[in-house]
Amino acid sequence: MQLDHLHQAPFSSTFMGAVRGALDHYGIGVTDAFTYGASGHAFAMNIHNQLCPSGPYCFDRAPIFALLENVGLHTASLGFFHAGSAPNERDNVETQLRDALESREPCMLINMEFQLITACDDTGFRTAQPWPGHDFPPARLTYGTWSELGDEVHINFYVFRRGRILAHRAAAQAALAYAVDLWRNPAAHSAGDYGMGPDAYANWKSAVEAGHGTGHGCWWNGMVWSESRTRAAEYLREIAPLLPDPSAAAPLADHYAAIGSLLQSCADKGTAPEAKLAHLSEAEAHEMEAISRIEAILRQMG
Repeated sequence: MQLDHLHQAPFSSTFMGAVRGALDHYGIGVTDAFTYGASGHAFAMNIHNQLCPSGPYCFDRAPIFALLENVGLHTASLGFFHAGSAPNERDNVETQLRDALESREPCMLINMEFQLITACDDTGFRTAQPWPGHDFPPARLTYGTWSELGDEVHINFYVFRRGRILAHRAAAQAALAYAVDLWRNPAAHSAGDYGMGPDAYANWKSAVEAGHGTGHGCWWNGMVWSESRTRAAEYLREIAPLLPDPSAAAPLADHYAAIGSLLQSCADKGTAPEAKLAHLSEAEAHEMEAISRIEAILRQMG
């Protein structure tokens, strides 16, 4: 069983790359910018206090799944599994995944990276490799053993189903409200050593000061979150006609475009720590102003 033409987009955010593939599978014709913006991912940024590269993966995705409902994509969770999961537990989830594929419903896993499950045969599942030319993550998952994952088994499975599309204005209003909540109530969206909103900037700056600004984690967080902020700018320009005052979109988009550029500079391992700290402070100032502008727009939207 193979879902023809199901492909994962090669975004830095493998989560959004899988979502893009599922939207395309169902013929939901929205832009990449709309996908990021309406889902709220364009406004998220989760940073570990030591700049661990797990930041883009270890936060509460439930609000994003809820916002994706507005775009017409329902996400059903099939649960979390680990190295100690019993054979019958594995059999059960594998049966659910095969049934979904038989029903032409795309499936997704997250184990290190998000991957679409595009096919199954007598021995296992075929899993998308999001970046052309890279062997990681693995392109297969063998039934029962999941041997391709080695010792790193901490996996969630999901099924994407077609839902009802909300009017784009209402979807935009919900996404903008999420952006504000991420900033004003960051502790509600992350936990432990991770931080969202202003806590993300505080964690990033303190990690750079502690000497973590030249490693893989700084690079990867910069890649993922700069991508999101760049998409936020594109999304805001796209939805300008939906806003009470369309002229409010351009200056707001400019703030997010600036943030995207600054975070991209932070991803560069050759950028000096002092410069990264300055970029982060400038990006944070843009973000604060952007959130204030979004709050004004939301008041007008009622």
